[in-house]
Amino acid sequence: MRVLPCGADAVLVELDSAEQVQAVHARLRAADLPEVVELVPAARTVLIEVRPGSDGLAAVRELLGWVDPSEPPAIGREVVLPVVYDGPDLDLVARTAGLSTGEVVELHTGALYTVAFCGFAPGFGYLTGLPEPLRQPRLDSPRERVPAGSVGLAGEYTGAYPRSSPGGWRLIGRTTATLFDVDRDPPALLAPGDRVRFAAQSR
Repeated sequence: MRVLPCGADAVLVELDSAEQVQAVHARLRAADLPEVVELVPAARTVLIEVRPGSDGLAAVRELLGWVDPSEPPAIGREVVLPVVYDGPDLDLVARTAGLSTGEVVELHTGALYTVAFCGFAPGFGYLTGLPEPLRQPRLDSPRERVPAGSVGLAGEYTGAYPRSSPGGWRLIGRTTATLFDVDRDPPALLAPGDRVRFAAQSR
């Protein structure tokens, strides 16, 4: 763990894995330090911002001194996303993994995922916990348009596209869940620390 100054009122914590990011982010959330105004987890970092002029950074550094990043505690809600597994890359994922398409679906629905961080587009959650055989590279050529609700995977992550956009993830299905709605409070369905399960649905 490396703690780097980031301006006068923030620090950036660098870590070695998404799991360590989740652990540090979860411990900071659970501590509910009064001077912390923003926690921003990413793939390998957590940005911590405190109230300007406060002594919040001292409390943050003290907490980080005893955080064990080896195991993240459970925080957030559990969300179930219904998925029709008929994505255009389902066969490709199965061939690459040496599995049948049915086995891909069983693996994908059998895991419990964690929202490591959000980014790329409003409401897009990067989910960790993907079974090893499904950890595959992005497509060689990204699609110009991925339909909203598409469920895909790339590297160690899986997730669902909240809106139509370009994208290079391997698409294995689609969900009808509304992942982002400006009229909802909060607008994003998923938040860092939430647990996610995928449930197979018929067409």
